Amino acid sequence: MSISKKLHIRSESKCELCASSEDLKVYEVPPTSKGNEDDSILACSNCIHQIENPDAMIANHWRCLNDSMWSEVAAVQVIAWRMLTRLRAEGWPQDLLDMLYLDEENLKWAKATGEDVEEEQKIIHRDVNGVILQSGDSVVLIKDLKVKGSSLVAKQGTAVRRISLDPDNAEYIEGKVGPTQIVIITKYVKKI
Repeated sequence: MSISKKLHIRSESKCELCASSEDLKVYEVPPTSKGNEDDSILACSNCIHQIENPDAMIANHWRCLNDSMWSEVAAVQVIAWRMLTRLRAEGWPQDLLDMLYLDEENLKWAKATGEDVEEEQKIIHRDVNGVILQSGDSVVLIKDLKVKGSSLVAKQGTAVRRISLDPDNAEYIEGKVGPTQIVIITKYVKKI
């Protein structure tokens, strides 16, 4: 059974965030998504657009989290925490955040995208052209890279899909080249 079918069954064909039944899509929750139903949610295009574009957020749309934050699905809890954290300056989201409990592992997952860090303190990862990189992006190597500790050489032009960002260093990202997970310096990649 496909992930989409499993999510439709789990959510009763409704957005797991706002309960809309229109234009539903699978959304893989970054950065730890392994492409399975535990790391994904079924969400409407409106919710997905606002998740991926913080500048397009409509605060009142997210009042739906008052209900969905109680979901037993960890991925839904993580997105609820991130959106409430993003909106905490509105006032009402802080009350919900105070009630929301995430276990240690899920809280670490929720914080992995840096929603809880103030804008001026965030570490921003940029490719060779200065384009901002996000977890889950795809990049291409712009030169051959020797992988330390192995005989592997990652060739120029190799696509690295679904990267993850180092939360402590703006120059490092991680991704798979073939079967090997490697750390890559951002000045050697270009966003696809």
